[in-house]
Amino acid sequence: MIRKEASTGAGPARTALRTLVGIALGVFVRLYLATLRVTVIADPLLDRSDARPWILCFWHGEQLPLLRFPRRRATVALVSHSADGQMQAYALRVQGLRVERGSSSRGGARGLVAIVRRLEGGEDAAFALDGPKGPREKVQPGAAAAARHAWGLVVPMGSAAPRGITLQRAWDQFRVPFPFSRVAVRLGAPLEGTASDEEIGRAVSRASELASHDVRVLGSARNAVLRRARRT
Repeated sequence: MIRKEASTGAGPARTALRTLVGIALGVFVRLYLATLRVTVIADPLLDRSDARPWILCFWHGEQLPLLRFPRRRATVALVSHSADGQMQAYALRVQGLRVERGSSSRGGARGLVAIVRRLEGGEDAAFALDGPKGPREKVQPGAAAAARHAWGLVVPMGSAAPRGITLQRAWDQFRVPFPFSRVAVRLGAPLEGTASDEEIGRAVSRASELASHDVRVLGSARNAVLRRARRT
């Protein structure tokens, strides 16, 4: 009887612990993100006043700095049903994102339906194209279907920083810019909801390449200003 009672209480206890860890992680990430010097560069074809919902797409390993992107309206993200997903859901809520639970492998159809409803209700959505388990930079189903069903626009995103840590053993080679470092966030030209997975993947890779170029240009401009300041 004693063992049975302990087992019965373990589930709620673990859930409560994951909730607390997720909230604590979210607060830590929010404080860390506040240190980054983020420059957002958007393609001229991207109109923030367009009433159609945006489906923001990016590679999983670049998502951390993208949390600093000034979202134009409420944005929802799809998070897996796993234990890690539970913590991530609370951490993302601390960043101001709304969350629906589901993935391509478990609860994916229900999660996608919930996302489409949110899009139709006037929200935008954020998708890690290759998440949550990869393979790296291989498009998983979801984003294109959401854009198609909600008559939305696919907005490719990328981020880059000159200094940081890459988690080489992680499947996505997750990148963490050093605190107080400069970060470039690039938003590419929007794609219609009829775009294929391959077209979306190429557009997101291009946004990542442009972000890498942007951060080099920003660094060069800053160094030039510093050199002129020293001369004077």
